[in-house]
Amino acid sequence: MGQMKDRIKRVAVDLFFQKGYFATSISEIVSGCGIQKASLYYHYPSKEDLLFHILETTMDDLMEFLEANLVNIADIEESMRSAVHGHVRFHLERQKETFIASAELRGLTAEHYRIIVEKRDAYEAIFQDLICRGRDHKVFAPGDVKILSYAILTLCTAGAAWYKPNGRLTVDEIAGIYENFIISGLKLGSLNPATN
Repeated sequence: MGQMKDRIKRVAVDLFFQKGYFATSISEIVSGCGIQKASLYYHYPSKEDLLFHILETTMDDLMEFLEANLVNIADIEESMRSAVHGHVRFHLERQKETFIASAELRGLTAEHYRIIVEKRDAYEAIFQDLICRGRDHKVFAPGDVKILSYAILTLCTAGAAWYKPNGRLTVDEIAGIYENFIISGLKLGSLNPATN
C-alpha cells in the first residue's frame, strides 16, 4: 500500500513539474501509475490533497535538513554558510518538489495554505535569527532582518527553476558560489543600512 502511495506521489511530482498543477489531470496521473481512479482516491481524497502532501513532506524534509546542517556549529558565520549551502543543495537535489512548492501554493485550500505558510515562516525564522545574531555580534552589517532573509531565501530557492543536473558545475560548487556571495553581502551591508 505504501509503495503505491509513493508511486502516485512520484508520478504527480513529475507531471506537476512538467505541466503545472492546474494543467495536470487526474486521468494523466492514474495513467502514469497504471491504476484506476478509485485506487488513487483510496490514497489521496483529491488532487489538491495530493499537492498538499507533496508540499508538506517537502517542507518537513527541508526543515529537518536545515536543522541537521546546523547541529554543533556555534560560529555565526559558519552557521549561516551551512544554512545557505544546505538550502541551495536541497533545492537543487530535490528540484522538482521544491519548484512545485514555490510555484503551486495557489492550488491549495485556505486551510492547507495556512499550514504550509506556518511551516515556511518557521523555516524563515531560523535564517532571521542567524541574521539577528550576526548583526548583534558585528559579524554582519546592520540591515532589515526580514527583508534580508527574504532576499537570501528567494535567491537560493530560484536555482530550482534553472538547474540542469548535467550542467558544468556540481551542486556543491553552485552552493559554494551562493554561500560566498551571500556572506559577502551580509558583511558589506548597504550604503544606508536600516537599524531594525
